[in-house]
Amino acid sequence: QVQLVESGGGLVQPGGSLRLSCAASGFAFSNYAMAWYRQAPGKERDMVASISSAGGSTNYADSVKGRFTISRVNAKNTMYLQMNSLKPEDTAVYYCDAVIWDKYGSIASNYDYWGQGTQVTVSS
Repeated sequence: QVQLVESGGGLVQPGGSLRLSCAASGFAFSNYAMAWYRQAPGKERDMVASISSAGGSTNYADSVKGRFTISRVNAKNTMYLQMNSLKPEDTAVYYCDAVIWDKYGSIASNYDYWGQGTQVTVSS
């Protein structure tokens, strides 16, 4: 049974940091590219960052470049999102999923393994 479990969210002040985790089970994690998404109230779910199966390549949404870092430890079947210099507009529920990259390194499709998400709230 495929399962993704996101954790690490919380309430943080603007300028603060959080590290999210995505624990995977039920599939060959190390063979899959992965991605973080977020969804704010009333908005669509948007890609935040993605990482290749071995972790050597990454992509970021323009809104988080230079502030967020995606990484993975395949031996632990876990992906991470280090979020620094957080802004109120980063407030959202964050999700992870396995994805397929196209030849340009963009996400071509999702496997739709979504977990329950983890809430990140940036507020003073």
